[in-house]
Amino acid sequence: MTLTITAMSVGRVFGLQKPSLTYSRGWGETLDIPLIMFVIQGGGAPVVVDTGADFSRAVTHHGIRMEQTPEERPEAALMALGVDPADVGVVINTHLHWDHSSNNHLFQNARIIVQQREIDYASNPVPWHRRQFEHLPELTAAWRRAEDRIAPVEGDTEVAPGVSVVALPGHTPGSQGVVVEAESTRYLLAGDCIDLYENWVGDAEAEHIPSGFFTDIVAYEASLSLIEKLGCEVIPSHDPLVVKRREFR
Repeated sequence: MTLTITAMSVGRVFGLQKPSLTYSRGWGETLDIPLIMFVIQGGGAPVVVDTGADFSRAVTHHGIRMEQTPEERPEAALMALGVDPADVGVVINTHLHWDHSSNNHLFQNARIIVQQREIDYASNPVPWHRRQFEHLPELTAAWRRAEDRIAPVEGDTEVAPGVSVVALPGHTPGSQGVVVEAESTRYLLAGDCIDLYENWVGDAEAEHIPSGFFTDIVAYEASLSLIEKLGCEVIPSHDPLVVKRREFR
């Protein structure tokens, strides 16, 4: 079995305040970042990790300037790779923020893997987190379009040959990463536990830098320590360099 990972841009965000990704660093700076959908192939039915945003909601409900070309629509990006969305066997959401889970419904034959803790929190977040989970009076969260196909897990679980989820709470209570035993390297798709390579390599003050958005900074620290022990090459969730490299083998 030879697993490969393909990182595909499914849209871009413009002018994001940098401290929202690098905790208390980069005040006054802005970033343009990709939304990334990962496709894991080589172990039977394809596995998709994170499904991107519903761009029709970006400005009206989230106040974010975003762009998606026709080629970046998840179904188009997959077909260009030679993957029919109907053939995807497993979808993994690293967490249920709207920009990672809005297109689950496109994968009509897939089991959707989410931590039970994440489902519980997304269903009743604290007021300051409601918008990221689309838990709003005027809106039904996009992830609920495929809620009936969610297969909840608790903790670390193998979900396909060579593909396992590992609990990484902190960014959200049920955040999870995806460990992939690829051809030459063991990779971790880290979700928003690590947005950018900069988060992982750290700076003069800290070995690692958390995201600017989190629910539990103490749990976050423990998750970063756990990643150190996994022995994986870390792949961030929003770094342009990931899309530029595209293939991980």
